[in-house]
Amino acid sequence: MSKEIKNVEYGLEKIFEGAQDFLPLLGTDYVEFYVGNAKQAAHFYKTAFGFQSYAYAGLETGLTDRVSYVLKQDKIRLVLTTALNSDSPIGEHVKKHGDGVKVVALWVEDARQAYEETIKRGAKSYQEPIVEKDENGETVRAGIYTYGETVHMFVERKNYNGMFLPGFVEWKSDYNPTPVGLKFIDHMVGNVGWGEMNTWVKWYEDVMGFVNFLSFDDKQIHTEYSALMSKVMSNGNGRIKFPINEPAKGNKRSQIEEYLDFYEGPGVQHIAVATDDIIKTVGELRARGIEFLPPPPQAYYDEIPGRLGVHMEMMKEDIKELQKLSILVDADEEGYLLQIFTKPVEDRPTLFFEIIQRMGAKGFGAGNFKALFESIEREQAKRGTL
Repeated sequence: MSKEIKNVEYGLEKIFEGAQDFLPLLGTDYVEFYVGNAKQAAHFYKTAFGFQSYAYAGLETGLTDRVSYVLKQDKIRLVLTTALNSDSPIGEHVKKHGDGVKVVALWVEDARQAYEETIKRGAKSYQEPIVEKDENGETVRAGIYTYGETVHMFVERKNYNGMFLPGFVEWKSDYNPTPVGLKFIDHMVGNVGWGEMNTWVKWYEDVMGFVNFLSFDDKQIHTEYSALMSKVMSNGNGRIKFPINEPAKGNKRSQIEEYLDFYEGPGVQHIAVATDDIIKTVGELRARGIEFLPPPPQAYYDEIPGRLGVHMEMMKEDIKELQKLSILVDADEEGYLLQIFTKPVEDRPTLFFEIIQRMGAKGFGAGNFKALFESIEREQAKRGTL
C-alpha cells in the first residue's frame, strides 16, 4: 500500500478537519428489504441470524398495500416489507430484483435540511419530507435515490419517544432465538455497472459530501479469471462507509457481473456486520444453518504470522480455530481484522453478509482479496456463472 493511500486511509478525520460537514449523519437508522414474503423472511433472520421481534405494521395497523416486520439485534434494525396486492411498486421491485435492499436509512438531526442540501446538489427525490405522528411524538423522513433503485432515507427522530416509527406497533412473539453477537453495521457495499464507479464516487462527493478514502483497482483485486475495481466512500465522522464496486475486464465473468445479471441492475451487494467475538458468532451461525464461502487452502493459514507481522503478538485467536471456521485474517498499520462472508442468502446469487471483527484495523481486508475471490469463483463455477 502506498504512503499516499495509507495517509488517506488512516487520516480520515484530517481530511475533514476545518471543513464544514453539510450532511452530518449520526449513524445507520435501519435497512429495509423488499421481499416476497416478509413473514417467512422474518422467521429466517430470527432463526439463522439471531434477530429479535421488534415492531410491525400491516393490515392490523391500518395499512392496506404492504406489511413490514422490524427486527433488531443490538444497534442493527432490519425492516422486511412485502406488497399486499399485485399492482404494488414493492411487488414490481421484487419481481425484477428478487429479495434485496431497497432503503438504506440514515439517522440525522434534521431530515428537512438533509433533503434540501442533497437535492440542491443534484440528488433525485424519492420522497419529500413527511411528518409522521402518534402518541409518542413525531418523526420526519425524506428520501433520495442513489445507484439503481436504491434509496437513502433521512430519518429525524429527536421528537419521538416510540420504539420505531409512527404507525408501527410492538411486535410480540414467543419465538425469539438468542442473538449471535451482531453489534452494528460496519459498512455496506454497492455494485454498479461497467464504467459507473467513478460516476457514483463523484455523486457521493458532490451530493452527500463523502470522501473517497481508499481505492483498489483491477491490479490489486484480480484472480486468474476475473477482476473488479472498488472505491470506499465515507462521511465526515466515519460512521457511514459505502464501498462501491464495478466490474473490470477478466478472462471470465466476475462476481460483480454475476450480481448485476441476476439483480438486473445496480444494488447493495453485501452488508458487513460487526461482532466482538467472531469465533463465537460464526460458530453459532453455522450451527443455525448459515452457509459460508468455502475455506482457502492450507497455505493461506500457514502465511498468517508473516502477514500480520508485529500484530501477531497481540493476536488472541487460535489460527487452527480460525481455519476450522474458514475465518480470514488481515492487518494494516493500526491492527488486524477477522472476516468471513456468507454465501448468498437469496436464491438469486445476489445479496450476502460479511461478519467482521476489527482489532484496531481500519481497512477492508485487502490482503484477503485473492483468497476471497477465488473462493467466490469456486461457487460461481458450481452455478455455471463464472
